[in-house]
Amino acid sequence: MQKGKVYKMVAVSMLSSIAYVLQLLDFPFPGLPSFLQIDFSEVPALLAAIVFGPLAGIGVEAIKNFLHYGMVGNLTGVPVGELANFIAGTIFIIPVSYFFRKYRTTKGLSAGLVSGTVLMTLAMGVLNYVLILPAYTWFLNSPQMSGEAMMNLILVGIAPFNVIKGLLITLLFIVLYTRIQPWLNRQYQHS
Repeated sequence: MQKGKVYKMVAVSMLSSIAYVLQLLDFPFPGLPSFLQIDFSEVPALLAAIVFGPLAGIGVEAIKNFLHYGMVGNLTGVPVGELANFIAGTIFIIPVSYFFRKYRTTKGLSAGLVSGTVLMTLAMGVLNYVLILPAYTWFLNSPQMSGEAMMNLILVGIAPFNVIKGLLITLLFIVLYTRIQPWLNRQYQHS
């Protein structure tokens, strides 16, 4: 029993480190605002969530964002971006973990990835309108954006960004999953 806990802790730590490095390799997507950076750091969190459960995936999300804020910092001095990344990642991985752990098939994984993308896009649109964009303007001492300007930014920039990011992570994770599926099946047989 103790050996399984140590294995899980080591795996989550390693996946968190990989997620942190992947978060540093971010890049802008052409046609979207430059402050929205795409990275593939949700892939290790997804792997942790489907192998060890959603709490492990959330742990990877939390550790990678804590490391990112500690090492890179934030323009606002407050981890608004890291908090947004944590929330978006968590919203994305929970449905994936649920569907995959319930069905344990590629179809279940695909349903989870699609629903995670949709939920992330919708939830982050609302959260950006209500909390994240106002927090950025407040901490940066910028003039408050009008409701219309925020809605335009969300519809033209943030929502498409989340859809594109979700689709790219989905494609990458499905390719990865097809490669590691035999290993995952062995993991489930041992647990």
